[in-house]
Amino acid sequence: MDQNKKIIELKGISKSFDGEQILKSIDLDIHDKEFLTLLGPSGCGKTTTLRIIGGFVTPDAGDLMFLGKKINHVPPYKRKVNTVFQKYALFPHLDVFENVAFGLRLVKTPEKEIVKRVREMLAMVGLSDFESRKVDLLSGGQQQRVAIARALVNQPKVLLLDEPLGALDLKLRKEMQYELKKIQQRLGITFVYVTHDQEEALTMSDTVVVMNGGLIQQIGTPQDIYNEPVNAFTAKFIGESNIVPGIMHKDKLVEFAGRNYECVDGGFAKDEEVEVVVRPEDVDIVAASDAPNTLCGKVMSVLFKGVHYEMMVDCGGTVWRVHSTDYTASGSDVGIYIEPEAIHIMHKSDSSEVKNYGGILP
Repeated sequence: MDQNKKIIELKGISKSFDGEQILKSIDLDIHDKEFLTLLGPSGCGKTTTLRIIGGFVTPDAGDLMFLGKKINHVPPYKRKVNTVFQKYALFPHLDVFENVAFGLRLVKTPEKEIVKRVREMLAMVGLSDFESRKVDLLSGGQQQRVAIARALVNQPKVLLLDEPLGALDLKLRKEMQYELKKIQQRLGITFVYVTHDQEEALTMSDTVVVMNGGLIQQIGTPQDIYNEPVNAFTAKFIGESNIVPGIMHKDKLVEFAGRNYECVDGGFAKDEEVEVVVRPEDVDIVAASDAPNTLCGKVMSVLFKGVHYEMMVDCGGTVWRVHSTDYTASGSDVGIYIEPEAIHIMHKSDSSEVKNYGGILP
């Protein structure tokens, strides 16, 4: 990925439908060869953003730039961008080869070149033996591969993917996540991917753009988004979190749950009210003690989740969610230890309430 080469720039993009503002002056840079995912709940504006990039929706305000040139009113077929939709939009009366070749025939590509490029694409998506198969006889995963091959055969600079795995079963969905990432890396083109699935975004992306309410909440690598959420929405939406109120007394010292804790964050005002985020897998069950960064409590419940146990531990009225591969019986008196690196401090959110149950926001 070339971090210095911007291929797409959204500058102050806004869009409303029927009087409801869907996008609120968003700014976003998308780089060459980047796998960027727009992630958020239904109605957050991610698909509208994708459709603006593709040319299917015109913004009410702001500029859309492609390699430094404004393209707000350039029609989709004149953009070096192709789209794979969730429903694939394949032609049932054509076989696999002709579905993939369709775009090339529209621009009158020589037949020899069509055969060469279509076969290269079918080989890349693992469908070399399916050239003459009717698409309505294919499985969902095979149809998705055809749609991807058809989009890529025209050699776009950018491929837009609007929840393309949404119709697949869980096993096939996970297989296709890895296949898509491999294809993107092999071709070295920019993918802009829309999903509401947090695990999918973290698995596939170079960059994750978390959206909510028509605004971008955070942009970062999957590791940044997961480990260093900047607000309560991102912390809640990306995985599970314990979120509790705290007071940042000074750099690297925060108070929560009635005790002072060493942490690694700084840059807050003295005695600023903050929100503290701790991931369940970062809480360690230890012997009950008054050791630093340790709270004493009682295990309220234990659930086996397949790869770990999920325990709810009541520490003086604040209930902590803990994930561990080690079993601890319900009713046990325990300590929970949180190392300084596992404590993430956020500015207090005006728009959310923090409840002292499992640290989970409502």
